[in-house]
Amino acid sequence: MVPIFTLKLNHKINPRMVAVGKFDGVHPCLTAATQAGKVFIHNPHDRGQRPVTHRLSQSTQDSDISLLNINQAVTCLTAGTLGPNTTGDTLLVGSQTNLLAYDVHDNTDVFYRDVADGANAIVLGKLGDISSPLAIIGGNCALQGFDYEGNDHFWTVRFDANTSHRITSLLVGSEDFDIRVFKEDQLISELNENETVTSLCHMHGSRFGYALANGTVGVYDRMARYWRIKSKNHAMSIHAFDLNADGVVELITGWSNGKIDARSDRTGEVIFKDNFSSSVAGVVEGDYRLDGQVQLICTSIEGEVRGYLPASKDLKGNLMDSNAEQDRIRELSQRRQNLLLELRNYEENAKGVSQTNSGIGVIPANTQLQTMLSVRAATEAQKAHVELSISTPNETIIRAVLIFAEGIFEGESHVVHPSVQNLSGCVRVPIIPPKDIPVDLHIKAFVGGRTSTQFHVFEITRQLPRFSMYEITEDSPAAPAGTVSFSINERPQRVVMWLNQNFLLPEVVENPNVTFNSLRGGGLMSFHMATNGQVDEFHSVHQKLTADMADHSNYIRNMLVQAEDARLMADMKTMKKRYRELFDLNRDLINEYTIRSNNHNALLARLKSVNQAIQRAGRLRVGKAKNQVIAACRDAIKSNNVNALFRIMRAGTASS
Repeated sequence: MVPIFTLKLNHKINPRMVAVGKFDGVHPCLTAATQAGKVFIHNPHDRGQRPVTHRLSQSTQDSDISLLNINQAVTCLTAGTLGPNTTGDTLLVGSQTNLLAYDVHDNTDVFYRDVADGANAIVLGKLGDISSPLAIIGGNCALQGFDYEGNDHFWTVRFDANTSHRITSLLVGSEDFDIRVFKEDQLISELNENETVTSLCHMHGSRFGYALANGTVGVYDRMARYWRIKSKNHAMSIHAFDLNADGVVELITGWSNGKIDARSDRTGEVIFKDNFSSSVAGVVEGDYRLDGQVQLICTSIEGEVRGYLPASKDLKGNLMDSNAEQDRIRELSQRRQNLLLELRNYEENAKGVSQTNSGIGVIPANTQLQTMLSVRAATEAQKAHVELSISTPNETIIRAVLIFAEGIFEGESHVVHPSVQNLSGCVRVPIIPPKDIPVDLHIKAFVGGRTSTQFHVFEITRQLPRFSMYEITEDSPAAPAGTVSFSINERPQRVVMWLNQNFLLPEVVENPNVTFNSLRGGGLMSFHMATNGQVDEFHSVHQKLTADMADHSNYIRNMLVQAEDARLMADMKTMKKRYRELFDLNRDLINEYTIRSNNHNALLARLKSVNQAIQRAGRLRVGKAKNQVIAACRDAIKSNNVNALFRIMRAGTASS
């Protein structure tokens, strides 16, 4: 499969800032951010003299390209239908301080808004019950939605940086390794990853693709991950496109080494690949040749553009060329050589068994790999950690241990190789999980005799519980100051089972009343469960208001039944009395709802003000200091420490 067209533009392209828009409603134009705070618009369909405005000018290097002056670094870009009565698509360009909506066809600004939180990602679409399309901006700490007139119709705050999002409900990826799903401004689900989310791509139905900063690319369907792969290169752009004409879109990925590949959404199998001479900048789609067929359009940072047509019926489902088949043959040949080498090692081991004086690679038949996880408190020499102990039950020694785990080790792997003087049948590995998530530890150990030159490889998988960095304490410390209580419809035995499965305990607990010490922050966490299934927590005012409204609703229901009974019995006096009471109750209910609504809006306004204050404090610093100030402010808000928040804003640190 070869490109149907190739272009060489004389402008460099910023990564992840490529779009295709029909700005006159008919002709698709390739649009991308380029150097010096400019956006170029490639329009080969209209070669007439284009007017020059205060923003738009003709490129001196290419007659098909117009340049849009933004005069500041572009951080995100997209194009699509924003207004209800516009001729064509609207171009939206975001920077760290502003959002520009531009009508390319009429050469006018649609609106220009200050965005104090910055614009790291942008997407167009309808959200929830809001009738008009919105341009939804993901900033450092908040999401904002603007309509065609620049009005702020949607805003919600999340204390993490939003790097990419798509409207399904609203899918948000962030720098704290989470993918969150919003229904309007309500968080409805959350997925944990092990690196910063850089790209998200809706595929079909509830299925979406994602890319991480460590080179991982994969596909989720709702909360279940279908597949993922990891590369030593970085995924610069992902896009959903049916390249093999089988009726199901594939995940198209552009990589930092210039490779383009298409993978099955079900298995992750590569069905097509091609290469650029430089890093891929973006992957989009459009009918660029105006022949009624949509092409997959891939761009590189050096300005090279290639368009690919979906496969014909003859090539349906099979796009790999002969070179790829040769690569597959070489891969199978290498695997054959590895298997032959392994067979030769087994034959040498068999010879060693028959020779009484040689113990090359031979270990007792009852050799097993035993693992144990335990919590270790901090000492002067070492931080608090989880200790993984790997041992054998006999006189064999462990020569090396390889551990593969997501999000714990740098590069997702860790190797322990004891020196010859320290060889033994037990290896202890300290592990410090950065977050409270369950992690599978894939362990490979090289086991043999002390004089062995060949070793047996034992493989075992052990799961690290979610709350492994909490140590159970037998002392009776003072109860924590902050409490929360809730009702559960579970027996105490089920709560005990949950505790045993999610914490690292030296022995099985039989009572849900336990206290843990956090090894990260040093705080206490106590569980107390009453015999009626109540866990002590603090009841918020919001719950009280909700309960009052529920009571009023029950009163209204009863009053309505009584009024209808009086009407059927022709008791007009009682009926009027009940309806008057019903009117009063309904008025009270409306007033309570108004109070809740006003409180909610006031809370959003205060959160917005606090968020903007944090951003202003962060902009007083640069680089690492800026990120540290913002992160420290978030921690102070989470712990409700107002004094620390003020100190951080003034001095950059919480210490007095």
